[in-house]
Amino acid sequence: MMVEVESRERVLWCAVKAIQEINPNLDCFIYTGDHDASPETLILRPIDRFGVKLLHPPQVVHLNRRKWIEEHTYPRFTMVGQSFGSVYLSWEALRKVTPLVYFDTSGYAFTYPLARMFGCKVICYTHYPTISSDMVSRVWRRSSIIWLSRCKVIYYTFFSWMYGFVGSCTNLAMVNSSWTQSHIEKMWKIPKLTKKVYPPCDTSGLQELPLGRSNKIPTFLSVAQFRPEKAHTLQLEAFSIALGKLEADSPRPKLQFVGSCRNKEDEDRLQKLKDKAIELRVEKDVEFYQNLMYKNLVRLLGGAIAGIHSMIDEHFGISVVEYIAAGAIPIARNSAGPRMDIVLEEDGHQTGFLASDANEYADAILQLLRMPERERLEMAEAARKRVSRFSEQRFYEDFKILQSYVFLSIEKRLILKIGGKVKDWRE
Repeated sequence: MMVEVESRERVLWCAVKAIQEINPNLDCFIYTGDHDASPETLILRPIDRFGVKLLHPPQVVHLNRRKWIEEHTYPRFTMVGQSFGSVYLSWEALRKVTPLVYFDTSGYAFTYPLARMFGCKVICYTHYPTISSDMVSRVWRRSSIIWLSRCKVIYYTFFSWMYGFVGSCTNLAMVNSSWTQSHIEKMWKIPKLTKKVYPPCDTSGLQELPLGRSNKIPTFLSVAQFRPEKAHTLQLEAFSIALGKLEADSPRPKLQFVGSCRNKEDEDRLQKLKDKAIELRVEKDVEFYQNLMYKNLVRLLGGAIAGIHSMIDEHFGISVVEYIAAGAIPIARNSAGPRMDIVLEEDGHQTGFLASDANEYADAILQLLRMPERERLEMAEAARKRVSRFSEQRFYEDFKILQSYVFLSIEKRLILKIGGKVKDWRE
């Protein structure tokens, strides 16, 4: 049984496929608020979007209370509202169909105790914790009003305690990175049931791109939605600093921003970024691409000598994996997923750069511009070797091993009631 959320879709469909391969006779149900969804459309969706081919169509359970997990429903106390709203939605789901195994890829940990009450085994794939000690620390530092800061800290601390309790109700917690694993183990306190499984990254096409790059106009690429946490302004400032220190006879580099806008706020943010480029007098050296087609993104990746990433506490960093798969040297934020899992040495060779502020990013840009092509190719080749750790095939292998433990913990002869039919889950 899966709970669907758009941003987790690749993990969801790869998980469905893996479970079907483990036991093709197990029925798999998808809980969804999309009322036009059907088994016929859902078997085509993963093929069209991700190239994932399921063995047979999943069953669909339509839900009517999705608004209780949507952000706009809670203008205040959003985190608590969505968490308890997920319980209400889960109640509707479990009353309609009660599965043997309740599998959550959406991060709704508050639903786990309820699923256990319904007699389900609970498995989750957690992309990032809903709250962490880092978040509480930042709330304390950022508030200039002491009493308000203390109220917020109390609120977040109490929510952390609740999050830890509900999370501990899972039978198996899979996490996507070392950073997420450390926080989940700290809060849920079930380290033996918490396992790291890197998300499936389809980089096979990107790895076919040649590692060689043109030296005429060195290009730096930044791929991320135009959201505030992606810190695009930091990249722009670093690029401006690097240009100011660049030798006059060196080829002048170009910075390309590629991303999508979810709403008007993102559109305004993109415009401010363009205005900032003018203010820094680098507008002729910066290009912006909004809602670019994937084939065109691949073309840009194939021409970039480096990819820039600047989000703090990025739980994993799929864009960084795509950079190294395409042969672009990563210049990533020195925190969380990129630091702990991706931009690490491979066979004693450096695979990229880590930076924390504009000056460090500028230094990394200058190092790459001054680096001999042979050294850059060696670094790109070493980085590309790391990609296999994050492949779709590796996800299937690790996922199936962990699922076997869950099914082995169930009694030898379990009878499943699904859709009014009685089945032996081992058949």
